[in-house]
This record gives sequence, C-alpha cells and structure tokens, in this order.
Amino acid sequence: MRIPVAFVVPLAAALFAVPAQAQQPPSNPINVKIGVLSDMSGLYADIGGPGSVVAANMAVEDFKPESHHMKVEVVSADHQNKPDIGSSIARRWFDTEHVNAIADVPNSGVALAVSNVTKEKNGVFLISGAADSDLTDKQCSPNSVHWTYDTWALAHGTGGAIVRQGGKSWFFITADYAFGHALERDTGAVVQAAGGKVLGAVRAPLNTADFSSYLLQAQGSKAQVIGLANAGGDTINAVKQAAEFGIVQRGQRLAGLLVFLTDVHALGLQTAQGLTLTTAFYWDLNDKTRAFAKRFAARDGGKYPTMVQAGVYSSVLNYLEAVAKTGSATDGAKVVEAMKAAHYDDPLFGETTVREDGRAVHAMYLVEVKKPSESKGPYDYFKVLETIPANQAFRPLADEKGTCGLVKSASLTGAK
Repeated sequence: MRIPVAFVVPLAAALFAVPAQAQQPPSNPINVKIGVLSDMSGLYADIGGPGSVVAANMAVEDFKPESHHMKVEVVSADHQNKPDIGSSIARRWFDTEHVNAIADVPNSGVALAVSNVTKEKNGVFLISGAADSDLTDKQCSPNSVHWTYDTWALAHGTGGAIVRQGGKSWFFITADYAFGHALERDTGAVVQAAGGKVLGAVRAPLNTADFSSYLLQAQGSKAQVIGLANAGGDTINAVKQAAEFGIVQRGQRLAGLLVFLTDVHALGLQTAQGLTLTTAFYWDLNDKTRAFAKRFAARDGGKYPTMVQAGVYSSVLNYLEAVAKTGSATDGAKVVEAMKAAHYDDPLFGETTVREDGRAVHAMYLVEVKKPSESKGPYDYFKVLETIPANQAFRPLADEKGTCGLVKSASLTGAK
C-alpha cells in the first residue's frame, strides 16, 4: 500500500526530532548520611560532644551539597564511653538507618569497637576524638581515616620536649583503658629512647573524681616528671588536685600529655600556666583558623573549638569531596581510597595527606599555656613554641614493621 506524501513528513519529524522536553531528566542526587558518635554528656563532652555536631554541620554547609548534586544529613548519638553501646549504635546506623560514615568518637576503647563494625559494614570511620595509635597500626582498617592526632604524636611532641629539657625520670598516672595504656606506652618509649627511666605507673579508672592516692604514689616515686596519661575531666581533676598538693612547688614537674583548650579554660590560667602540650589545631594560628573559630563560637554558645572539633569539620569536609569524586557513598573502602589519593590544602590543618595506613598527616604544634598577664581574653591561652613538620609529627610507616596489613612492604623503605 502506498502512503500518501502528506503523511511522510509528519512521520519523519516524529521519528527524528528530539525536542527539549523529551531529554532525560537528571539522575537522582547522591544521598549521604553522617553519624556523629561522641560523648555528649560525660567527661569528654567539652572536647567533642555537641560541638562536634556543630562542626560536622558547618562542614556540610561549606561543602554546598546541592552544587555537587548531593543531599547530606547529619545525625548524632551518645556512646556514653561504653564500647558495647558505641558498637551497638554503629551497627544500627549502618544496618537500618542508612548511615554511610561515622565521625568523631572520643574514647579509644569505643573507637576500636566502632572500627570493627565499620569495616564489617563497609562504611567509613572518620576518627577525630580517639587517640590510640594502634588505630593506624595493628588495628588499622581500609575503612578508617585517623584525622587529628594520636598517642605517638603526643608522646613525641610533649614527652620528647620535656625529656630534652631534662625531665629524665617519669611516673605515670594513667587512664585505665586503651587510650591511657597507649599514651603511657608511647611516651615511655620516648623517655627510654632518650636515656631516661620510667620509675612506675598507676592506673586510675575513667572518670575519677579523687586523684589523691595516685598523686601520693607519684610523689613517693621521686620522679622528676609526673605524666598524666589521661584527658578531659580526668586531666582537669588531676591538675587541680596536684596544685592543692603543691606538686610543682615541691620540685616535681607535671606533664599533661593530652590537654585541650577547653581543659585550660576550665582550669584557669592561674592553675594551668606554663603547661607544655601538643595540639593539632589552635584557633589563633592564622586568618582561616580565626574565621572558623569565630563562626563556630557563634553557634556553640561562645565556646571556641578544640582540635577534636576542628578535626571533625575537616574530616567530614574531605570525606564529602571524596564521595563527590567517586559518585557514591555506598562503598566505604572505595571512598577512603579516594581520600588517600587526594592532597588537601586544608583550611584548618594546612597541607594534609592520608597515608596507606589511614593516618592523616599534617603539622602539629608544641605550645605553652600563657600566664594570666599574657592573655588578651577568653581562649587566648596558647603561645606556639614549635611547629612540628608533618613528616616528623606522626609515626613513620617504616616503624610499623608490617603490623598494618594495608602498608605494602615496598612502601616501608624510606617511608615517612
């Protein structure tokens, strides 16, 4: 049958024309859910806690998800410093609430448990609050990035500085869980490598109110240096009670091996002045850190950010950039590989890279707490004594001696 010419042209137009309204609609946005798991009400709440949630939300806003065709949600929970509660929350988040990444987690015991769950579920663990250097050594994971600091960095920063200044005999008052044990171990190794001696140690339960018996044992040891291998409320209580005992006036030196800006704020400069400590971040380092701190304080009741909260901000920001590059948040190990492949000029930590073992490497700072007469106002507490370069701030890969299975033997030669 012949088709009339009148019908041929409309038919051809219908077959070959591609009007604008017929184009494919854009694909669905990439959905990302981040869980901030922290101590929301206990002894570590000031160093992380609600402030870490503020920092995570700031990172999401600064990333501008809509410009990357992404939707990002932040949720939070309190692990109560209990590994079983922390791992249970992590498992629920991954299994039923579609969380892709967990951030913060102060308390190394909780962090080690959460790391195992994250690896099992192929999520991402952005560690800022936990310090145990085993998280990038024998407990390393392809799904974790240890962003801010660790016990090796603290030991070589603060411990190394005090040994160089003549503090050769040490006695430790140690928080009796993974973090405290690791900090005592790493600092003791620094002391002994420099020809010093560890005369003893005593273990104090987490959240100890009365340090008097431990301080008496430290005094009785006659050690030049009493090393406080604890953090947060435990450090505050120990330093306050050491002042009441007249520890420093009687000739022994107090070494706070992990002291935060908020600890100094709680202690007051009159008590904390002269303390030497190591930090990964200080709000008054440069224009970028000052601008971040001002914005953060406006959202967190006037409180200035700790290095843990700064680490939450930066790790979340760089995680989101990695998700944008991979095009999905569902394969956690793949996203972590993208984080390792990138080089960051981070607004808060400066030049930063993530190594094979998951260790984020950047500069650290040895600082001293100011005298009251030197401070210009609240949170103006630190003066920088030394910048520790990135290639010296953290444990060299070669020192792992194969304990982290992610580190290929070929990379150990000359590795930093």
